[in-house]
Amino acid sequence: MNILLVLNLPESERNKYLNRLKQEPGVTVNLVNHHTLVDPHIADTDVLITFGPHMADHVFEKAKRLRWVQALGTGVDGIADRKSLSPEVVVTSMHGVHADAVPEAALMAMLALARDLPRNTRAQAKHAWERWPAKLLAEKTAGVLGIGAIAEGLGPRLKAMRMKTVGITSSKRTVPGFDEMRPRDPLEAAVRDLDYLVVLTPLTPQTRGIVNAKVFAAMKPGSFFVNLARGGVVDEPALLEALKNGPIRSAALDVFATEPLPPEHPFWDMTNVIITPHHGGFHDEYADKALPTILHNLEKFRAGNTGAMLNVVKR
Repeated sequence: MNILLVLNLPESERNKYLNRLKQEPGVTVNLVNHHTLVDPHIADTDVLITFGPHMADHVFEKAKRLRWVQALGTGVDGIADRKSLSPEVVVTSMHGVHADAVPEAALMAMLALARDLPRNTRAQAKHAWERWPAKLLAEKTAGVLGIGAIAEGLGPRLKAMRMKTVGITSSKRTVPGFDEMRPRDPLEAAVRDLDYLVVLTPLTPQTRGIVNAKVFAAMKPGSFFVNLARGGVVDEPALLEALKNGPIRSAALDVFATEPLPPEHPFWDMTNVIITPHHGGFHDEYADKALPTILHNLEKFRAGNTGAMLNVVKR
């Protein structure tokens, strides 16, 4: 069995997966750090391990023997939604592995926006002693769009900050850590009283561009926006306009429609935007948390028991 890792990660992180999988008997493991480098291996690949944002159509077009793709992220956009991927290929995700990392990233982003951390950084660079009143998270209202495992980890953390928590979902249900649940449709009705809107929803045909000009126009003046989901969920030109002329005070953006974010994009130079490079779920223990799922799925896959694999994606 031939396994191909396509991982655009630091070498030390890539090698954690490579070195552990090489210990499995009867497998050949190859590693490349970009989809443009797959040609020496892809035709003979049975199993592909990667992230959706690391993929391209030509990989699946050339993968004639491919039978299983293990996505290393929770989201499988960029993999399961590609027409070039055969419907017979099993796709599995890493659902649940982000339940600590992304909620912590959300809290970091919200605190940084509330206290205008970029302004502090700019002042430090100038050796300037500048002071201004920070905003509090306590007693503010945070809305979370997309109520899954990550939101279930975020809600109690927001409550610990004494925030009012609102879940926005297409399947209304009671979730611990949330004071209220609101329907996703219409989204502009759900966001009107929010001080913070945190986007966690997966990118699907139903959510592509769902946070649009109408939604931004409905938000409170001076509100904050955080996107830790996928860039395609947000209408970026509409967000740019809302940041320039209101009502959005500032935004923390970890994901973008085009990644890496092009150097000429106006977001880079906006003083009311915090940019992080799709970093929300990436941490030093990620491989340690992901490998048990990979190894379990590999065992079941080799035994022909795909029904016992974890996080099989319904395509």
